[in-house]
Amino acid sequence: MDNKGGIYLRISSPEKQIAGQMVGSVTLPGLSGRFTVLHDHAPLISALGEGDIEYKVGGEKERVHIRSGFVEVADNTVSVCVEI
Repeated sequence: MDNKGGIYLRISSPEKQIAGQMVGSVTLPGLSGRFTVLHDHAPLISALGEGDIEYKVGGEKERVHIRSGFVEVADNTVSVCVEI
């Protein structure tokens, strides 16, 4: 999926879907530190610790606080399963 320079971000918890939209970048709280995913990022799977997921939509920065979770990055799609 090309996504024309953006990233499709999907954040869900066991209770509900929290986000499902195109974003410019995503910063996540990895267990070894925060990391940012940009367009055409290499595929990865990582555990997440407590902290904020920050993502940019247009010029606005959005935040979701999580207790823990996992992320998969592949083909300009960031899929995050979290515990809030």
